[in-house]
Amino acid sequence: MYTDSHCHLNFPELVGDMPAILNAMRQARVDRALCISTTLEEFDQVHRIALEHEHIWASAGVHPDNEGVQEPTLEDLLQRGRLPKVVAIGETGLDYYRLGERTVADMAWQRQRFVTHIEAGRALDLPLVIHTRSASDDTLRLLREHGGFAGAAESLAVSRGVFHCFTETREVARAALDLGFYISFSGIITFKTAQELRDVVRFVPLDRMLIETDSPYLAPVPYRGKTNNPSFVPYVAQQIAELRGLDCDAVGALTGDNFDRLFSSVVRHD
Repeated sequence: MYTDSHCHLNFPELVGDMPAILNAMRQARVDRALCISTTLEEFDQVHRIALEHEHIWASAGVHPDNEGVQEPTLEDLLQRGRLPKVVAIGETGLDYYRLGERTVADMAWQRQRFVTHIEAGRALDLPLVIHTRSASDDTLRLLREHGGFAGAAESLAVSRGVFHCFTETREVARAALDLGFYISFSGIITFKTAQELRDVVRFVPLDRMLIETDSPYLAPVPYRGKTNNPSFVPYVAQQIAELRGLDCDAVGALTGDNFDRLFSSVVRHD
């Protein structure tokens, strides 16, 4: 019924408790999850989790905020993206939130990493899992410049994907939707301080919306502050249902259908 489109089951907070988490997912009717890679070093573990569990899939990528890790080449991403049950490239994008004493100009390495992921996604015709924080203008600009939207490099697919854990404005959502991307909402939309984001939930078309936990982080109310896991994703669906005047199960079904369309290599098991 419910699909967690973005989680980190390999992270230490979750990986040691997998049997209990899988059981909690069954009890909550969360029948699928996408486990997201954030470094090349962890990819083998992410991929192994997907291979061991029929209802879990994997991505291949390096998070924009990860420094001091193996820098991905195009071939690194192409090799991993061709493996069984890898259905996306990412998590990728830009993150200027922790600049410290650095300037945006100093983050050229991050922008080049993002471009490498865009190129891999196009070469493999796989969707991108986009992370953007305090960097939406550059994120959208690089997608427009390298995503193939103007018809350049017609031998490659046009970029598509999802802006995950969306926390940006309605204007950024509109721009992402105009590029053909989906918008994914996390437990943040249940927080009391997130009224502006709930307004974005009301704006995004239902056929372009996904739900996620981003676990082990960002547990929704009533579990805020606790370790998150995929069994909590129905609470995100419930908040969307209340905002859009729908039944919670209907939100689970429609976001599951959206997941199928975006990650087209996934076979759904009802």
